[in-house]
Amino acid sequence: MKKDHEELYAQYEQEFPLALLQEIQSKVPADISQEKLQRVLAGVHDVYVKSKVSPGECVGLVSAESIGEPGTQMTLNTFHFAGVSEMNVTTGLPRIIEIFDARKDIKTPMMEIYFKEPHNKKVEFVRSFAAGLKETVFSDIVEEYTLNIFDQVLRVSFNASLLEDFDLEVKEIVKQIKLKSKGFELSHTDKDISFLHKGKPEELKSLYLLKEKLRNVMIKGLKGIRQVLPVKRGDEFVVLTSGTNLKDVLQMKEVDGARTLSNDIHEIHAVLGIEGARQAIINEVYKVVEAQGLNIDIRHIMLVADIMCASGNVKGITRYGVVSEKASVLARASFETPIKHIINAALEGEVDYLTSVVENVMINQPVPLGTGLPGLVTKMK
Repeated sequence: MKKDHEELYAQYEQEFPLALLQEIQSKVPADISQEKLQRVLAGVHDVYVKSKVSPGECVGLVSAESIGEPGTQMTLNTFHFAGVSEMNVTTGLPRIIEIFDARKDIKTPMMEIYFKEPHNKKVEFVRSFAAGLKETVFSDIVEEYTLNIFDQVLRVSFNASLLEDFDLEVKEIVKQIKLKSKGFELSHTDKDISFLHKGKPEELKSLYLLKEKLRNVMIKGLKGIRQVLPVKRGDEFVVLTSGTNLKDVLQMKEVDGARTLSNDIHEIHAVLGIEGARQAIINEVYKVVEAQGLNIDIRHIMLVADIMCASGNVKGITRYGVVSEKASVLARASFETPIKHIINAALEGEVDYLTSVVENVMINQPVPLGTGLPGLVTKMK
């Protein structure tokens, strides 16, 4: 970099955040003339100053309005199939409500699993990887259960083609279910397993119970991943899953942990921490807004995400989440269940110092925003 360029950048070091200055340096060609660079920096500075929030600006109200108004134009269709490649995903208003309420169990949890080079180009690898992910329970591969009351034997026959698809052998299955079938003698062939009851003849019920217990034993795959779908994105292959298990997927060495996504905010918080959850809220809301063809400034969404994550936990914008933590009694009462809040505050002897907006509107006082924020002090002669 030329010396006079360095001096120019140094002048603006106090004016800009470092990230913005570095971005300008990376985008501007090295052989730019001095006066052109001066014009670029001055132009960016103007835009930067305009984009700052004025002191006393009611950012919360502006954000609420900016998200709420386009939210009324959202179509209410919850599901879509874009081509064949996409899975059934909650979109539109129901998805926005799901995120802002910070719901624990979402309607359509899903993941996008990306792979490191060179695995992401090999279609065979991605296909077999996807097949290995899917949660396979005992009942998925069983063709029939035969209960012989006379001999007290339960015989389970497997579907040979499914065993082949899942790359399973009866020996492996026996290992998985040995613990669950204590008190029974096991024998197996290539196609079936027999359980012989060792107890008294009249205790037939235990054979029925064993059959029900075995149905849900997990044989292969990751818990929670119900469906898998390998798709091509650009020049690489990605696996979409229905159901999520971020913790176990990120531990696999072929998976690119930096790009792999889940749409379950609470799971991201548990695995990657609160900063990850905040970013996930921003990304997920922005994705919905974009899909609906709306235009909301990302700063409004960032503000909501910050408020939801400020306490170190993900809290929804509900009477039990963010609202329950407000210091002001009247502000809490203005949201939902007012009588409950006021009675509790009276019992505890809480004091409301009327520092925020809602409570001042309630008692007809000027609100501490904009011109209502500064107080005037005059010198009397």
